[in-house]
Amino acid sequence: MKFADLGLSDELLQSVLDAGYDTPTAIQAQAIPSVLMMRDLIGIAQTGTGKTAGFVLPMIDILAHGRRRALMPRSLILEPTRELAAQVAENFEKYGKNHDLKMALLIGGVQMGDQVKALQDGVDVLIATPGRLMDLFERGKILLTGCELLVIDEADRMLDMGFIPDIETICSKLPATRQTLLFSATMPPVIKKLADKFLSNPKYIEVARPASNNTNIVQHKVRLPARAKREVLRHLLKTDNVSTAIIFANRKTTVRELAKNLQQSGFSAGEIHGDMDQSARNAELQKFKDGVILILVASDVAARGLDVKGVSHVFNYDTPWHPDDYVHRIGRTGRAGATGRAFTFVTDEDAEAIANVEKLTGGAIPEFKLNVADPADEPRAKEPRAERPARKAREPKVKAEKPAREPAPAKAEASPRKERTPRIPRDEPRPVRDALPDLPEEPGEWNGPVPGFLSVSAL
Repeated sequence: MKFADLGLSDELLQSVLDAGYDTPTAIQAQAIPSVLMMRDLIGIAQTGTGKTAGFVLPMIDILAHGRRRALMPRSLILEPTRELAAQVAENFEKYGKNHDLKMALLIGGVQMGDQVKALQDGVDVLIATPGRLMDLFERGKILLTGCELLVIDEADRMLDMGFIPDIETICSKLPATRQTLLFSATMPPVIKKLADKFLSNPKYIEVARPASNNTNIVQHKVRLPARAKREVLRHLLKTDNVSTAIIFANRKTTVRELAKNLQQSGFSAGEIHGDMDQSARNAELQKFKDGVILILVASDVAARGLDVKGVSHVFNYDTPWHPDDYVHRIGRTGRAGATGRAFTFVTDEDAEAIANVEKLTGGAIPEFKLNVADPADEPRAKEPRAERPARKAREPKVKAEKPAREPAPAKAEASPRKERTPRIPRDEPRPVRDALPDLPEEPGEWNGPVPGFLSVSAL
């Protein structure tokens, strides 16, 4: 089957041929005719299967006839991330070059004034993230009553990011008679409930849902201690014929530290994560696309928004916490018929996470054997102790002779003592005794008054 068999206009077919395509993918071959027939549609397809063109191409032909009105977009495409929104915008620019269509990109991290001006001029296609769209809607800068076609892309990712309440609010503001297209890699119960509520008799298409069915991607898991991750990553980057690679980590701090470590090790590496503003993320992504950097370390904010040709390897430096993220991470390689390799690092703490991934993909991921030792368990090589110089023989201590003690200086002559009162001999009469009355010769009972000097106080 060729694109010419799908009912697209001649102008659109020429744009597709100019882009280098003539044969549709499975999802495109099934989705495009149904969208052109104005049917609602549910498309279950992994990333890298060409689903974006599956709705962009028929939308261009549908919107080719109609009139733009200020503040009232004719169609709306909801994307979970800025990168995905920008990717869809690139598709519209590439395939819609022969059509007079106005497009606006409504995402965070960009000046709101320019976006409001584009809406005031009128747009045929509005590509938006739910957060920024709700912000402008509440400010009264946009009206959704004229929207005839709605696309909810990456619905399962919307669920992970907490956007389902916003999507329900947006759907309630749209006209009841509209065409709705919903695309997702998986169909959890919440997404099924959303589809039942807002889609009318949709056509259901499912193409290669499990990531393991993509035979273009050779998948491996590497069991290793957490401390050995950096060493093993550097080894694989050097030995596995890597041309370009995307390395995914669960945390933004890990992304920053790993990118810096790879740069210090001589690798041409960059980084992209949620703490970077939109202009910095775009600049880093463009460097990767242009080949200025060959390795891009990313958080899951970029897992579903990167569309770069020729990515040979994907490394899951951390086993993803959510199994759906695994599907989208490895989908960055093996795209458009090319082959790719995906390595997932698995530590003892990742046992449950990797089990959930294998349950989703429908089979065990082959293990890539490496003799990896925990750096903490390796004995440290002891440096030989330097020989100590022989001790010098101690010389016998010579006891220093104490200097002769100088004679103490002569004491000054003592001042003359006061003359003491001469002691009165016993046989001589004492003055006090003489003052007393005569005492009896023999001791006897005292019967006289107590002299004053003998009185004793009781206190």
